[in-house]
Amino acid sequence: MISMEDWALIRHLHHSEKLSQRAIAKRLGIARDTVANALASDTPPKYQRPAVTSAISEAEPRIRALLMAYPTMPATVIAERVGWSGSITWLRERVRLLRPEYAPVDPADRLDHQPGRAVQCDLWFPPVKIPLGFGQFGTPPVLVMVAAFSRFITAMMLPSRTTMDLVAGMWTLLASRFGAVPHQLWWDNEAGIGRRGRLTDPVTAFIGTLSTTLIQLKPYDPESKGIVERANGYLETSFLPGRTFTSPADFNTQLTDWLPIANGRTVRRIDGRPDELVAVDTAAMLALPPVPPSTDTVIELRLPRDYYVRVGGNDYSVDPSAIGHLVQVTTGLDAVTVTGAGRPLADHQRLWASGLTVTDPRHVDTAARLRHQFQQASSDISESGHPMRDLADYDRVFGVDFDTTAIDSDLGSSTGEVA
Repeated sequence: MISMEDWALIRHLHHSEKLSQRAIAKRLGIARDTVANALASDTPPKYQRPAVTSAISEAEPRIRALLMAYPTMPATVIAERVGWSGSITWLRERVRLLRPEYAPVDPADRLDHQPGRAVQCDLWFPPVKIPLGFGQFGTPPVLVMVAAFSRFITAMMLPSRTTMDLVAGMWTLLASRFGAVPHQLWWDNEAGIGRRGRLTDPVTAFIGTLSTTLIQLKPYDPESKGIVERANGYLETSFLPGRTFTSPADFNTQLTDWLPIANGRTVRRIDGRPDELVAVDTAAMLALPPVPPSTDTVIELRLPRDYYVRVGGNDYSVDPSAIGHLVQVTTGLDAVTVTGAGRPLADHQRLWASGLTVTDPRHVDTAARLRHQFQQASSDISESGHPMRDLADYDRVFGVDFDTTAIDSDLGSSTGEVA
């Protein structure tokens, strides 16, 4: 086979120097047929290996049949179905080449984000164990919110992924970090936000107060909120390494101190810094509502005899004087408070750990005093025998007011009738 250099030289001698095929063959010391073939070929010569039949080629028709019926079938399952006993690497490579012919196409559109239009939201679970107190460790969720236009990142760790904690987290980040409300909040199908196209009632009330819109993206569409997904990855690779945390509060403190560094870097996609472009973002956003939205969980219940209420898997003590009465339990991100009849009954710091009992010593003292009073009253009754009630008490209860003069007059009347 002629080399590429000889092929180029033959064509040069014939077309540029006008030599005949015989002269070229004589000068290069090659056969005239070789010169003729080189001049007849418009493409450089290349070596082509003769096709040989291999085991993977013999299995290819069966692989194609499976991919036609099941385009997403894993290569390991295909190997089992076709009885493949060779190298799994070869089969994986052949499946990788064949699958695009049968797999459905899912194009990802390039989105154009306008200033102030959208903030993408997501939960990030950092792969570290955070001390929650009382010897417990866990991985609480981190709410991450990124402005789509400026790529400005905000984030904070939350006690849980329940609806009201998510609402409280969103309001905290919007009010303290952005100082404005975007026209749209983008979420995936997080259960605390809503499912099957229906938002939870607290979330509906929240976006109504903010006069904004919450869009839940369709399943299997991670590209739509790729901005916040990349922010999650950036936090994991740039914020976490080399750090230790003593509590969720310490995590939030370190994260708050580090975020200005993240927002001060130049993002190549937008050719700018998020901390500079965020002003353009917020200028196009909506103003914060004049009345803050409700972000606390409020439940009403009747205080039991043991004067404790359960919140987030923990029991918190309440003033025992409210036993048997309806009380309102309010749970925020940081505190658990209890009120009844307009007066405060308990005020505790919310715990991130679970299975604990939180007791205010004042409540224990009050319970002891009330218990002593109850036992003393029971003792007085037992010592005096069966208690007697004045019959006039029943008259007052039923609204009966007898006139003693009238009674005496009727008793002494000539008719002899008793009134």
